[in-house]
Amino acid sequence: MALLSILHYPDQRLHKVAKPVEHIDRQIRNLVTNMAETMYAAPGIGLAATQVDIHKRIIVIDVSDVRDTLHIFVNPEIIWSSNKRKVNEEGCLSVPGVYDGIERAEQVGVRALNENGDLFELECKGLLAICIQHEIDHLLGKIFVEYLSPFKQMQIKMKMGKLNHAIL
Repeated sequence: MALLSILHYPDQRLHKVAKPVEHIDRQIRNLVTNMAETMYAAPGIGLAATQVDIHKRIIVIDVSDVRDTLHIFVNPEIIWSSNKRKVNEEGCLSVPGVYDGIERAEQVGVRALNENGDLFELECKGLLAICIQHEIDHLLGKIFVEYLSPFKQMQIKMKMGKLNHAIL
């Protein structure tokens, strides 16, 4: 297995819209494994393929306390969301060190394929619902900081520019 490089905001590749996975094969299953390994090593609770510069509709999530409940979603789509919304603090592996309050639906229903190509539906609430919405945003080319004010976005871009420059 291999750790993948995570793109950092404001990298424009994070804005590419992911394409549906046409066929789940060994290559896709290997990608899922590598994404999970990368997410756990980061450490994070969710990762979209877009964040590792692979523009396919795949996300992996593990919000469990002991990090032993990996959820794999291929071609995920939110099929319903509750009217009740809540502001929660979010962060992102593509925007390290930045956290802010984002309003999202408290509950969502998601339909996706698993790593074997089987269709399933899942009702999500709490942290899992937040994470699903956050990661699906990535597949649509949207980063959580884009929900913030233009001023905050500018501050974050400047901070990330300095961080990315320091890494180089």
